[in-house]
Amino acid sequence: ARFESIYHTMPLDTTAYNKQPYPAIEPYDTGMLKVSDVHTIYYEQSGNPEGKPAVFVHGGPGGGTDGTHRCFWDPAAYRIILFDQRGCGKSTPHACLEDNTTW
Repeated sequence: ARFESIYHTMPLDTTAYNKQPYPAIEPYDTGMLKVSDVHTIYYEQSGNPEGKPAVFVHGGPGGGTDGTHRCFWDPAAYRIILFDQRGCGKSTPHACLEDNTTW
């Protein structure tokens, strides 16, 4: 199977779901990114800063990222990027729906 987007195509290794997660790691970079007059989103990066980017989008509504989400990718090969969507997790303001649409 393959995951396709307008940005890239990458193989999806369905056997990975049966593997143990990679060991826990800490982010090397965290921050808050202002995306509107209302919202600021939390992001973090871990793994290999020169690795292939892997962006994780958490479920919702109201969910957020946590350290276990870093363990899906080989940290030696990937630059792992997690972010909390508007109004979720560590993003601010928490649970705010103002200007929080997908259209």
